[in-house]
Amino acid sequence: MNDILFKQVPTHTGHTIGFAQLNAEKSLNALSLGMIRLLDAQLRTWAADHDVACVVLHGAGEKAFCAGGDVRSLYHAMKEYRGAPPNPDAAAFFNEEYRLDYLLHCYPKPLLVWGTGIVLGGGLGLMIGGSHRVVTETSRIGMPEVTIGLFPDVGASWFLRRMARRAGLFLALTGAHINGHDALVGGLADYFLRSTDREVVFSQLADAAWTGAGGADRQVLTALLQAVRQPPMPASNLQQHAARIEALCSGNSLKQVVANIVGYSGDDAWLKRASSTLAAGSPTTAALSWELQRRAQSMSLADVFRMELIVAVQCCAHPDLGEGVRALLIDKDNAPRWTPRTLDEITPAWIEEHFAEPTWPGGKHPLADL
Repeated sequence: MNDILFKQVPTHTGHTIGFAQLNAEKSLNALSLGMIRLLDAQLRTWAADHDVACVVLHGAGEKAFCAGGDVRSLYHAMKEYRGAPPNPDAAAFFNEEYRLDYLLHCYPKPLLVWGTGIVLGGGLGLMIGGSHRVVTETSRIGMPEVTIGLFPDVGASWFLRRMARRAGLFLALTGAHINGHDALVGGLADYFLRSTDREVVFSQLADAAWTGAGGADRQVLTALLQAVRQPPMPASNLQQHAARIEALCSGNSLKQVVANIVGYSGDDAWLKRASSTLAAGSPTTAALSWELQRRAQSMSLADVFRMELIVAVQCCAHPDLGEGVRALLIDKDNAPRWTPRTLDEITPAWIEEHFAEPTWPGGKHPLADL
């Protein structure tokens, strides 16, 4: 069975709609390198095809749009490699994933991403780049890398830090999951529709007045989605707790902010879960999340992807990523042994190691051309 399904549907204006469906339901549509390559190639083909007026990206089934990257395969690639960074398999995965994500941000045609169900990590990296990002009552969105010793990547150092009132820093440190209403509040999505509206919306695309011009067709898609009745939304934790989140993250140092969040003593279940996840998570991830957002302040999106690629391949050469995946997904003992064990043990030199650019094959950064 193909892990990605592509089809083109004719419209009454003589154009076509390109549909790309992530089709790996058993893994919650998690992205493998093969899927990334297929998707990247097809999206580039459609971008250059004058007949294609709009592209739709969605996931098979009801449970997930995309649960992130295939970190199991990444774990095995890390276990088998003994050389200096970059690990060629890991570098290929992150390089091609980030290149795909950047393509979505720059896509010349309207790009509808239907982010229903689970949207985690690399799944959010796909959704965030869409011109029209739909969430539903089932959407569960987050960057949970603190639980596996990676860091919020796929451009998150750029898009999380743009969230108001330090909410993006909070999400990066705690891995907290948010709902569709939260995504609207945080600027991570554009429309809240019913999950059952999907087929109706998709069928309406064939009848829209497409022009073949990217800017005008974005307005066509906007009008179509705005005409769909918005259902009642769940309460937004980001909205409800905005002042508290800002206060928790208002410190001038990482240690102060982490102490604030871990020390939360209120009775709200969502904030308590976020606090406990940070307390149990990788101290190195917390430090990298803080430093990445600090360094990204004046960077372009392309520069952020270049920086994240360096840190990602360095994470593959340091202990926590392999240990975190082992504990959560391989042995499933949920007892990772982080290195260093605490935030107090992390030194500036340790963090700098993660930002040290490796010697790339060919001598040039793989994303230099973005």
